[in-house]
Amino acid sequence: MNSAKTSGRAPSGRKRRRSLWLRVLPGISPKRRGFILAWWGFALTFGGMRLLTWLIHIDVAGVGDVQAGGVHLHHYVWGILLLAVVGAASLAERSARARAWLGLAYGVGLALVVDEAALLISLEDVYWDTEGGISIALAIALIAVVGSVLAFTRGRRASRGDPGDDG
Repeated sequence: MNSAKTSGRAPSGRKRRRSLWLRVLPGISPKRRGFILAWWGFALTFGGMRLLTWLIHIDVAGVGDVQAGGVHLHHYVWGILLLAVVGAASLAERSARARAWLGLAYGVGLALVVDEAALLISLEDVYWDTEGGISIALAIALIAVVGSVLAFTRGRRASRGDPGDDG
């Protein structure tokens, strides 16, 4: 039984490299991996966007708004577009590798939208007003609740023979 599949080598004799997500999240089932990456993507993007918008707010040189034709494009626009792409791709792709990348992209897109939820609710730019705290509270609640669910539920551990675990 010295086949490429059992030896961990590609058919050409080269050693097969494990995917990035299998190296970063070893032992996590392929189905659960996408959820964990969505949570990470959400939390990191939310924090990053808050930092970036604060730098814009305090007028740090070289950091500014994204505009098209003189109109400020809020980052929820990019989030909605990313969520649309993720949704469409999810209809077509079912591999473990795709689930991981789509999970990460979903978390990023959702964070871009949730970070400006207060603006979407009031239809005014309240990002730095007291009303803008709704977005922060919502994002922190999502991070806490989803993180807790992920921590207190156990996914089936991935095994070498797990169907669809192509990384």
